[in-house]
Amino acid sequence: MSTTTTAPAQASVFRHSIVALFVAGFVSVLVFQQAAGAIFHAFGLAPPPFRYDPTKPLSVPQIWSGAFWGGVWGIVFGLLEKRFPQDAMYYFACFLFGILPTVVLWFIVFPIKGLPMAAGWDATRMLVQFLVHGCFGLGLGLLLRWWPEAARAA
Repeated sequence: MSTTTTAPAQASVFRHSIVALFVAGFVSVLVFQQAAGAIFHAFGLAPPPFRYDPTKPLSVPQIWSGAFWGGVWGIVFGLLEKRFPQDAMYYFACFLFGILPTVVLWFIVFPIKGLPMAAGWDATRMLVQFLVHGCFGLGLGLLLRWWPEAARAA
């Protein structure tokens, strides 16, 4: 009589597949972040959404560069999501996740591009950027909660 033992399944680092995380981040920028930006633009507090200004150094249109980096942040989100509460506070945690890309934008991206750190310490601009990125995080969480089971990591 032969008995075979199988190793216990290792828990995945991600709750969702990396592709699903990237796509959800990409789409969240295009839908949720740009919608929030459009609302703030209507009140004169933000630049227009869906900008096609070329980025440096590759001259990629700004909207596509932002969507790509949203996808990258979606993967980072996937690394942290297992630590989020699983009740209604999940969505609040998703919104707060927007702090991370905002801080990286303020203290790494802006100085690299020769822009003033932390939006020039302008409280209104800082709040708008935090809220817009918070909407990105919230959208990311909503998309992943509604994502089909096939997109979940094995």
